[in-house]
Amino acid sequence: MTTGKIIRMNRIFRKDTGRSVIVAIDHGGIAGPMKGINKPAELIEDCVVGGADAVLTTRGFARAAGDAWGRETSLILRLTGGFTVLGGKFEEEMISSPETALAYGSSGAAVTVKFGHEREGEFTRNASLAADLCERWSLPLMVEAMAKGKDLKSTDPKGVALASRAAAEIGADIVKTYYTGSPESFAGVVEGCPVPIVILGGEKTDSIKDVFSDVYYAIQAGAAGIAIGRNIWQHENTRAMIEAMAGLVHENWTVDQALHHIGG
Repeated sequence: MTTGKIIRMNRIFRKDTGRSVIVAIDHGGIAGPMKGINKPAELIEDCVVGGADAVLTTRGFARAAGDAWGRETSLILRLTGGFTVLGGKFEEEMISSPETALAYGSSGAAVTVKFGHEREGEFTRNASLAADLCERWSLPLMVEAMAKGKDLKSTDPKGVALASRAAAEIGADIVKTYYTGSPESFAGVVEGCPVPIVILGGEKTDSIKDVFSDVYYAIQAGAAGIAIGRNIWQHENTRAMIEAMAGLVHENWTVDQALHHIGG
């Protein structure tokens, strides 16, 4: 790993824990205005003050947040997308470049690969070529690794393990993927992947306890952190949610400690 990539990885992952709290705010380009993301500067301020290590987002959101960005919170810029809920097929296209991520002051870039999809080869090729450029510019690459297939659940341990390892093989420095539902199965995913894994949050749920439990057990199983969006910024107290996530990820809080922090 180059010196530049080491420095940028240390901006995303805290050196004392080797873990990261990443807030995912890359939803607006797909779903449009949503509760929680309509005031970018206020949300970024919550991320900075709440102790988020990084924000995964788009260039439009990053630009709209303006001076709310602080040196404490890194930017990971999304490079793939190209569809909306108005009728798109949720098939990833390259819509930006690693050079653009650097121009925005990013510490990392992110792409999504849907392994098992009928366009798997194209998605893999795009991500691998992005990894080539990220290597050239010493920019860490996050691959959101999803396993798709007939009768295959997104949290299936075998699918998640395969997708995570495949992402690492094509050049990912960080893998973002699903928690598999148990620490035993997720430990197998971590063991089979030679780069740090952060878990995503998925759709908004009414059970904050379940979200905290997934984070707690993923960390116990060896996860390097989280990359969660709606279950953080659609909560009534976003800043407290980020603080609770930091407690779980960096301070080994229990689920009850996290719930108590948000008044649950």
